[in-house]
Amino acid sequence: MVNKILLISVTAWAIAQVLKLLISVAVYRKFNINYLITSGGMPSSHSALVCACATAAAFEAGLSSPVFAVAAVLAFIVMYDAANVRRETGEQAKVLNYIMRNWNEVRPEEFEDELKELIGHTPFQVAMGSVLGIAVGIVGGLAF
Repeated sequence: MVNKILLISVTAWAIAQVLKLLISVAVYRKFNINYLITSGGMPSSHSALVCACATAAAFEAGLSSPVFAVAAVLAFIVMYDAANVRRETGEQAKVLNYIMRNWNEVRPEEFEDELKELIGHTPFQVAMGSVLGIAVGIVGGLAF
């Protein structure tokens, strides 16, 4: 027996990750396999995952079900976090990396690695991840 909601959610996440890789190749003309596992970028795989989950839950349990309510609330929290908190963290990483690159003194060893700057998403990336997740949720809900 397969958990349809989980399968649809993970499928949306996987599609978003592959799209990140393809968009990276198209925009930057560089194949970087890390886009298959990294956070940040276009589209938001987090948004795709939680929106597919909420949409699949609506198909499986109904719009008035507690399962859909929890999935929808979780989706809003994740999308807010991706577009706000995690995005600001990435912006702070850019500033800190600039400071570290331009530090004239000898840097302590614990500061050798750069911070990851691609952490969060723009509101557009979150919206596109949401659209992808809802679309995969609808297709999956209708297919099962």
